Amino acid sequence: MRLTRYFLPVLKENPAEAQIVSHRYMLRAGMIKQQAAGIYSWLPLGFKVLRRVEQIVHEEQQRAGHIPLLMPTLQTADLWRESGRYDDYGEEMLRITDRQKRELLYGPTNEEMITDIFRSHVNSYKDLPLTLYHIQWKFRDEMRPRFGVMRGREFLMKDGYNFDVDKEQAIHAYNRHMVSYLRTYERMGLTAIPMRAASGPIGGDNTHEFLVLASTGESEVFYDSAVTDLELGSRSVNYDDPAQVAAICQEFTTLYARTDETHDSALFDQIPEERRKVGRGIEVGQIFYFGTKYSEPMGATVTMPDGSKVPVHMGSHGIGVSRLLGAIIEASHDDKGIIWPEGVTPFHAAIVNLKQGDTDADAACEAIYQGLRSRGLDPLYDDRDARAGEKFATTDLIGLPWRITVGPRGLKNGVVELTSRRTGESEEMSPEAAIARVTEIYAGV
Repeated sequence: MRLTRYFLPVLKENPAEAQIVSHRYMLRAGMIKQQAAGIYSWLPLGFKVLRRVEQIVHEEQQRAGHIPLLMPTLQTADLWRESGRYDDYGEEMLRITDRQKRELLYGPTNEEMITDIFRSHVNSYKDLPLTLYHIQWKFRDEMRPRFGVMRGREFLMKDGYNFDVDKEQAIHAYNRHMVSYLRTYERMGLTAIPMRAASGPIGGDNTHEFLVLASTGESEVFYDSAVTDLELGSRSVNYDDPAQVAAICQEFTTLYARTDETHDSALFDQIPEERRKVGRGIEVGQIFYFGTKYSEPMGATVTMPDGSKVPVHMGSHGIGVSRLLGAIIEASHDDKGIIWPEGVTPFHAAIVNLKQGDTDADAACEAIYQGLRSRGLDPLYDDRDARAGEKFATTDLIGLPWRITVGPRGLKNGVVELTSRRTGESEEMSPEAAIARVTEIYAGV
């Protein structure tokens, strides 16, 4: 993309309403625009990152054997009355009446609807196990929406639902989700710690939240610092092997890590003092096992070999897709702007022309631009007639991981400059070598 043809409304000043770094930088980088309290338009740059995050979630869910579908944003109140949650959920639920006086709601979550889909089409134990998921916009009428996309009222969320014949298989589904989430977050450059948590209005007695450590997090967390060194890395995972998946979950949950709601001071005090840490965390996902909480009252059963009907065991598993952008920025930024990890960056590299209009500089930038595109990469070419400082400030603000700087002086020596946004280190090399280096960087992402 050429910057002169792109819509990138960056702001030079910090917006007064932005209280945390991610909100401030998302507004300044032209990623979002507030339309109402807690409701945002996603402008091209923000939408591009959102889609990259969403794609990683899709890939890891399907790698784990989960099947995508899409449910509507509006749901009938009758379904929620069946489960008993319609009156219990509270004022966060946006209730709507259509012209036929039918009671609807803008879905905050989808346990009831997915259970209705399941009971309408699945009858036999032979159809299990089954996990369905979707990525869809939700609405929760927060009393005090704030912090931009971190605590908005409208948000994009992945929620998945497993259906299993008994608790043992349902726990395997729970573990499978935990491992798939660990891989998802690592691909986004995040260390997201699974912490034992409270279930809240979803219900159930087995749940973990995934939290990214950040001073602006809404949750107080207590953890063994050794947990931050754990990585799934590139290890091969057979999601159909319950023992392997359970072993990985045990590895990542044995060390102490809890939110304030489930904190146990006695257990915490057993950790060596130098590893005892208290901080704050941003919730970016949560997994639940809740047994037959929804299947029993809603009649979601399967027929067993002996002809008996049993309610299925279920779990619910969510990832805050839009919230993840805020969490990534909170975890990866400096005083110049965002620093996107390679896995989610909106553009793979910036090409900065130091002297727009110079024949050699223009030709070299064009060759690099086309060279990266021909290798399947998506560069942003800053072809504006602007000062070098302004161009550098823009690429730093929007956080592209790599910058290729092209100027007449370097070209006389046959070189351009490749700069890492994260480290600030630069290296001179030929244009062809810069193309090859950036291509190599993204080959394993």
